Amino acid sequence: MRIACLYVPLFPLAARLRSEPDLLNEAVAIVEGNGNNAHVVAATRRARKKGIRPGLSLAQARSIVPKLIARGRDGECERTAQEALLEVAETFSPRVEDAGEGVVFADIAGMERHYENEEALAKAAIHAAVGVGLPAWCGIAASKLAARVAAELTPSPQIVEAGKESDFLAPLPLMRLSPEMEAAITLQRWGLTSVGDFARLPESEVASRLGESGRDLHYAARGIDPRPLIPRATPPEFREGMEVEWPLVALDPFLFIANAALDRLAKRLETAGFACTRLEVTLMLDPDGFHSRAIELPAPTRDVKTMLTLIRLDLEKTPPGAPVVGFAIVAHPDRPRRAQLSLFGPAALSPEKLATAIARLASILGDDRIGMATTVDGHLPDRFAIADYGPPPPPDARRKPPKSRGLLAVRVFRPPIPVEVITRTANGETQIAAIQSDGDISGEVRLSSGPWNIESRWWSESPAAREYWDAELMRGGIYRLYREEGDGGWFIDARYD
Repeated sequence: MRIACLYVPLFPLAARLRSEPDLLNEAVAIVEGNGNNAHVVAATRRARKKGIRPGLSLAQARSIVPKLIARGRDGECERTAQEALLEVAETFSPRVEDAGEGVVFADIAGMERHYENEEALAKAAIHAAVGVGLPAWCGIAASKLAARVAAELTPSPQIVEAGKESDFLAPLPLMRLSPEMEAAITLQRWGLTSVGDFARLPESEVASRLGESGRDLHYAARGIDPRPLIPRATPPEFREGMEVEWPLVALDPFLFIANAALDRLAKRLETAGFACTRLEVTLMLDPDGFHSRAIELPAPTRDVKTMLTLIRLDLEKTPPGAPVVGFAIVAHPDRPRRAQLSLFGPAALSPEKLATAIARLASILGDDRIGMATTVDGHLPDRFAIADYGPPPPPDARRKPPKSRGLLAVRVFRPPIPVEVITRTANGETQIAAIQSDGDISGEVRLSSGPWNIESRWWSESPAAREYWDAELMRGGIYRLYREEGDGGWFIDARYD
C-alpha cells in the first residue's frame, strides 16, 4: 500500500486567508480564546518576521506590532477548507481519510500509473490544492505516520521508498508518535529519545508493559499502520461560509463577501464535476439566532453571477431583520446538463448558458412561469401544461423544408375576451352577423363557419361543453370564438395570424 498525505501548515491561518485573500501580505495573527486568555495560534510571514509567534498573548503581540490584524479562529472557514482539501484528494484517489486540522490521507496504490512517477503525482496534488486556495505540502510512504512526517518536511514533496519507512522514522524524536501522556512518561523513564530506539525493543515486552496502545505505538515506530486507512463517505453537499469581523446591516457588504464564497463553491463543484441545483443560505444574526432560506435553481449551474443575483433578490424580498455576523452557503450538487455535439448541423445550445438564462428569468417572473409548453390529453383546443424545460436537440441542417400550402398560426388570448355576438339565420343555417366588445375587436362579420361542438371531461366535477366558431371581420382579422353551453356566454380565445 502507498499512502499520500496532504498537509496544510498553519491550517487555521490558511483557512482564514482562503476566505480573505487580501490579508495574505499583511501582518495578521489568528488568535484563540477571549479576553486575557486570547493567544496567538498562527501568524503570517510578515508578522512572524516582526517577532509574532504562537503562544504569545494578544496583548504581547500588539505590544510588538501595534497595527497587528487579529482574527479569531473561524470554525466555518476551517470546516470548509478541510472539505476543499478532501475534495482535492478525491480527484487522485477514491479512498480518502479525513485526519482533521489540514491533514488528509489518500490510498494511491495503482494511481501512479497515470503519472510519470509518484513525485509527479504529488506535485499535481500540491498544484490542485493551491488551486482551491490551500498551500499544501505532500508526502508519500507505505504508512500513514511516515507519510505525515514526510509531508511536514521541506522541500515538498518528499517520497519515502517502499520498505525504508523504519529507517526514515528512526532518527525522529518520540514525540512524533504522539503517545498518550502516561505512555510518554513511561518511555521517558526508560531513557528512550528516538523512534528508532523504541522500534528496536521486543514487541512482546512493549505490549506486556504498555498494553494495546503501546503495541500500536510500536507498530507505528516500525513503519506499520496499526489501523487501516478509513475512507470517508462522499458528502451530499458543498459548503462555504465564514464569520464576519463586524455586524453587517446593509446588503451590499454581505453580497461582496458572499460573491467570494460562491466563487470558491463554483471551483469546488467544477473540480468534482458537479453543478448547483439548490442553494441553502443560513445567516447568523446579532446578538443571537439565525435566519435560513432555500433557493431552488431551475437548472444546474455553476454561474456565480446567477447564484448571487438569486440570493440578492431573495434577501431583498425577505430581509433577515437583524445584523448579520456570519453566514453559511450550502450547494446541493447535481450533474450538469451536457450538449450533444453535431457533425453536420449547428451546435446545440450550451447547457450552462441555458441554465443561467432560465435561472435569471425565474428570479424575475417566478418559478411557476418558466418551462416548456406541452399538450394535454383532451379535446379543448386551448389545453396546455408547463413542464420542465429541456434543451432541444440541434436542428437537422440536411433536412429540406417540406413543400406544402401555407398554414395559419394561432395566437391564444389568456384569459379569453368576453364579447356580445349577433347571429342571423339564412337558408336554415345560423351565421354570426356581428361582434361587439369593449376593446378593438368589434364590427360586422364578413364570413363565419361553425359550429363545432366539443364536450370534454363530462365525467368530472368541472365538465366543458362548448360550441366553436371561426369568424372574419369586415375590417380584417380572423378570430376563433366559442359559446359555453348553459349560460350562453360568448368568448374570443384566439386570433389567426
